[in-house]
Amino acid sequence: MIKINSVSLLIALGLSYQISAQQSAAYTSDLVDYQKALSLYNNQQYMAAQALFSNVKKQHKDEGLQSDCTYYIANCAVRLNQQNADRLVERFVEDYPTSTKRNTAYLDVADYYFANGKYAYARKWYDKVDENGLAYSDKEKFYFNNGYSAFSVKQYKDARIYLSRVESSKEYGSQAKYYIGYMAYEGDDYNQANEYFDQVSNQERYKEKLSYYQADLNFKLGNFEKAIQLAKAQLKKSNRDEVSELSKIIGESYFNLEQYAEAIPYLKAYKGKRGKWNNTDFYQLGYAYYKQGDYENAVSEFNKIIGGTNSIAQNAYYHLGESYIKLDKKQEALNAFRNASQMDFDLKIQEDAYLNYAKISYEIGNAYQSAPQVLTGYLDKYPKSAYRDEIETLLIDSYITSKNYKEALGLLEGKNSFENKVAYQKVAFYRGLELYNESQFLEAKEMFEFSLKEPRDANYTARATFWKAETDYNLTNYDDALVSFQQFKQQTGATATPEYENIDYNLAYTYFKLKNYEQASKFFSSFIAATKQRDNVRLNDAYLRLGDAFFVSSNYQNAINAYESAIQLNAIESDYAFFQKAISAGYIGKDSKKISELETFISDYPKSKLLDDAMYELGNTLVKVNQTDKAMRSYDRLNSEYRMSSFVPKSLLRQGLVYYNANQNDQALTKFKKVAADYEGSPEAVQAVATARLIYIDMGRVNEYANWVKTLNYVEVTDADLDNATYEAAEKQYLDNNADKAIKQFNGYLNQFPNGLHVLQSHFYVAQLYYKQNLSVNAAPHYEYVVGVPQNEFTEVSLSRLSQYYLENKAWSKAMPLLKRLEEEAGLPQNVIFAQSNLMKANYQLEHYNEAVSYAEKVLANSKIDNKIQGDAHIIIARSAMKTGNEAKAKTAYVQVETVATGETAAEALYYNAYFKNKEGSYEASNIAVQKLAKDFSGYKYYSAKGLVLMAKNFYALKDAFQATYILESVIENFKEFDEVVEEATNELSAIKANEAKTNSSVQPEGN
Repeated sequence: MIKINSVSLLIALGLSYQISAQQSAAYTSDLVDYQKALSLYNNQQYMAAQALFSNVKKQHKDEGLQSDCTYYIANCAVRLNQQNADRLVERFVEDYPTSTKRNTAYLDVADYYFANGKYAYARKWYDKVDENGLAYSDKEKFYFNNGYSAFSVKQYKDARIYLSRVESSKEYGSQAKYYIGYMAYEGDDYNQANEYFDQVSNQERYKEKLSYYQADLNFKLGNFEKAIQLAKAQLKKSNRDEVSELSKIIGESYFNLEQYAEAIPYLKAYKGKRGKWNNTDFYQLGYAYYKQGDYENAVSEFNKIIGGTNSIAQNAYYHLGESYIKLDKKQEALNAFRNASQMDFDLKIQEDAYLNYAKISYEIGNAYQSAPQVLTGYLDKYPKSAYRDEIETLLIDSYITSKNYKEALGLLEGKNSFENKVAYQKVAFYRGLELYNESQFLEAKEMFEFSLKEPRDANYTARATFWKAETDYNLTNYDDALVSFQQFKQQTGATATPEYENIDYNLAYTYFKLKNYEQASKFFSSFIAATKQRDNVRLNDAYLRLGDAFFVSSNYQNAINAYESAIQLNAIESDYAFFQKAISAGYIGKDSKKISELETFISDYPKSKLLDDAMYELGNTLVKVNQTDKAMRSYDRLNSEYRMSSFVPKSLLRQGLVYYNANQNDQALTKFKKVAADYEGSPEAVQAVATARLIYIDMGRVNEYANWVKTLNYVEVTDADLDNATYEAAEKQYLDNNADKAIKQFNGYLNQFPNGLHVLQSHFYVAQLYYKQNLSVNAAPHYEYVVGVPQNEFTEVSLSRLSQYYLENKAWSKAMPLLKRLEEEAGLPQNVIFAQSNLMKANYQLEHYNEAVSYAEKVLANSKIDNKIQGDAHIIIARSAMKTGNEAKAKTAYVQVETVATGETAAEALYYNAYFKNKEGSYEASNIAVQKLAKDFSGYKYYSAKGLVLMAKNFYALKDAFQATYILESVIENFKEFDEVVEEATNELSAIKANEAKTNSSVQPEGN
């Protein structure tokens, strides 16, 4: 072994120290330590080497040795990943700017980072290297390493510069070409990528990777057959993720070659990016199924495309609509075509989609817009459409079938074609009926008049004439009603209408209201003869009113016959018929029969509202036949059992008169004084005072009379003549139907005699006059006076009218006590029904739900109520049940509502039909109910909007995400006036999108 001294060793290591002859032993020792440190460094013992280099640097002041130690200390820091490593290298360069190791330091650090895969750090140090200072043999490595580092951190511009310098390198050329090709691939320069990949395709190390890229490149270059060939060859050699991507290339290539059957299995095998498909992926598989006629599977893919706003989405939604049509799912098709028609990426698809959307809207209805609006919108957008004639025909018919008459009238205004005039006549008629059923009689009359201005169809001309008469009747314009009913009966098209069956009944009632009882009898008899047993309720009523007409005409035997016929039917108001028959017997001189029938009535009808009438009449008749003791017992029973009856003051007065006629003056005065005290201001009280005055005069107790009268604030004896004269003048105007003069004179009387003899009648009559002129606010204080005094003959009407006034003004708390009194005190059954039905509504408005339900059930227990009131009662029960969380009861009630309701109430019932079906999981059945709601009640936008939200929930439960999200987005856009509905739709949409975003990368959750 050749031995060399320390100096020789240093020279051999490249160290150029100037060593003097006076070197000390210590210096030699340091050189030995330096050698040891270098050995440790070369053996990768960097921590120990760094410590020894640091020690040598501290012990020796030679600049060359210190420079080398500083270099190796920094180099060890890099390899040890010490935090200050970069700074140590930089400090070495700063402290020793002339060191030959400056470039080597940069390169060494860069190569170290490169070797350890820290390419961003490597780039930083490669940038510091002076490539001109590198040996030729080092430059290729520098270019490749720097280029690959740039490639790895996606600095492709720099990567291409450096890698292109070693394209021809024997050592690095193949790798450089591969990475340059890959960068071209990533940059969509497929031709350049293909060129480079072809140059390295024969190299084993790249074959596996290149198979995928070359397959994808050929796909992107439109070489679909080549892409399929390359991708299929690679499938068996690939891992799970690569199989997914290769399957996508094969599937899309077949798709573009229109070989859809071959495409499907490969499209299905694709797993998506990070486990998610996007809208294009769903579209391609859906379209492949569509082209194969597999519409079920086409729908299941198309409807996963959510929120698409590009040509692919428009195409998908159009073909989704066609798939739904093939599956006879028209509601779903409507939404798909509507969506496609709102996009303009492909104008031909847009027009075709709009046409289909319009036709389906006509066929099944549309909750977003009325069918007429959709059809009109199509014609406006495509005025030269080849389908114009067909759509115009549908438009005319849609005005009727949509039942959105209010909107239809607006659309028909100003359209002058014959077809549109025919449609206008019908629509105005049906709008009139709609308003009539909502008791808006003035508005209804106006619509019927509009309909009559376009007499195109004899059938509708006749029907409009009839219903105009009905509205006039309800507005108490009986003369006008009579004229219209008579016109209807004479019109050509009348006999073919459903109204003709009851025209004699209506004419009879109108004559009855006009007090033309002879004609009323004639037409009631005609109606009865034609009706037979088809309509027992109306037939029964006709017998009753026929009896009344004979009765007021003093034709009592015929009246009795009519009442007996009503009793035999046993439909409604048989108690009234029995009572009237008894009264009629009295008028033909059969007092004993009258008495026996009244006694039978009292026994057989214990719950009749006419019991107080019967007891009073019985008492009067018994007095007439001199059975005064029995008469007094009848009066006493009335006074005791029916204290709130308007007959009590009359009964007390009669008893007083019986005592007076029997010269039992003290007993008579007791009765008269009770009437005067308890029923002040009433006609009975006035008569009681007048008769008492006669008794006191007969008994010579005038002073006692005078003292008593002073206690009565409604009797001003000295002004009696003036009082009577003033009242009679006003009453005459009232009887002569001079309303304005009567109002003025009654008000004058009340101002002059606020406690007059006729103050009660004056308040009532002036209230009635104001009411008839639709001045309820003026009438109210007068009705308040009447109901504020003890019960009288005007109390019932006043309670009804005053409570109605408060109800119309939504003053529920003021209306309720009046309605309760009316319920208890009313003699007429219709007033009891009025009271109970409105107590039901008022309690609901005041959130007294249990009381509301209680009154609703009372109403329903009455067999005499019409469909409208039945519907109101059922709806109150249903709504109250919903408010109190009793959905089972609500469901039952809404079923009943559906059978009798019209208009908005029917729309509400149908919505809840859908709601409960959704709750039960019957999603398709629920959607059918929503479709019916859209078709038949599109005018009621609130329930249309709520129904759509329900439909969206149904579709999502049926795994149709497109329908669900599209419907919800449409609700949010089109129904902004309903805050609560929009809020519900927004929350539902957010939840659906958050869920769908888990599997569809095209879907962005709300808020992102």
